[in-house]
Amino acid sequence: MNKLFLILLLLPLISVAGGKPCSGKKSGISHCKGSQFICNDGSTSKSTKDCSSYITGNTTQKAVPVAASPEIIKPTSPPVFQEHSEINKISDNILKLDYSGFTVWLDCSQRGAIRYQYVAQHDNGSFKRYEKFSLDPKVPKECQQYSSKAYGLKYDRGHQVPANHMDYSAVAIKQTNYMTNILPQAANMNRGAWLQTEKITECYRDIAELLVIGGVIWGNNEADDYFVKSHGVRTPDAYWKVIVRGTGADERAIAWIVPNSKDATAKRLDQYLVSVDDIENTIGEKIPVADYAKHEKLTVSWQLPLGCNEG
Repeated sequence: MNKLFLILLLLPLISVAGGKPCSGKKSGISHCKGSQFICNDGSTSKSTKDCSSYITGNTTQKAVPVAASPEIIKPTSPPVFQEHSEINKISDNILKLDYSGFTVWLDCSQRGAIRYQYVAQHDNGSFKRYEKFSLDPKVPKECQQYSSKAYGLKYDRGHQVPANHMDYSAVAIKQTNYMTNILPQAANMNRGAWLQTEKITECYRDIAELLVIGGVIWGNNEADDYFVKSHGVRTPDAYWKVIVRGTGADERAIAWIVPNSKDATAKRLDQYLVSVDDIENTIGEKIPVADYAKHEKLTVSWQLPLGCNEG
């Protein structure tokens, strides 16, 4: 990230020197940049206090524990780089696959991922995308798709966890191309609205660490289940995603349910905004987001900061 972008991105919007750093509409403190406070809205506070000593003095908000499902909790340690997945059986059909830097929950009865989670940290990676797709050699064949070949019929091999967000590890990039992380996505959707959510993650992870959680909504539409014979997997009707930033009283979330349709272009992304409550009601599971942050449905998706490096 160049210096000009950082300056433009972190220009203060409103501030009061000498007061509480990042108060009011700035939504609290995100992190320090030297002695300066970087706020959760991306701006730099004009506070005259020294951020490093302020943080050390334990005067900032601490994370408030939030309710989470037994299977999904917020990570507390850096990603572990391992050549193969660590497999844990959650139920008769559900396997929890811990890869390098991300986790996928696989439904053997569907032969596909139903949920995923990862932490998007500051972009300091440069490993190139791995082009080959394959089955996970450690996962039972009866839990995976029949083939790693392209779907066709204007459907992409759509990533749940994008390779670009794992570019700090050659192992992790390779693992994102396992078919346990791949499902049929309409090409327009994969390269449109879904890609836009990935760009938002890419830009905002350089401001503060993000927790990204998502999954599928299988639905009941059999008309587009083109790949049951070739791959053994149905085509999801929609995909959902939640991005969480901040901690404690400053926690914020944005959520979408994106239809798996050729009409789901990038320009229509705001039409798919929902609250976290909406997603929980749809999937019947809890998502680890602070209760007060679950109710808000945004009207506009987070805007890409000017000059953001989306690559």
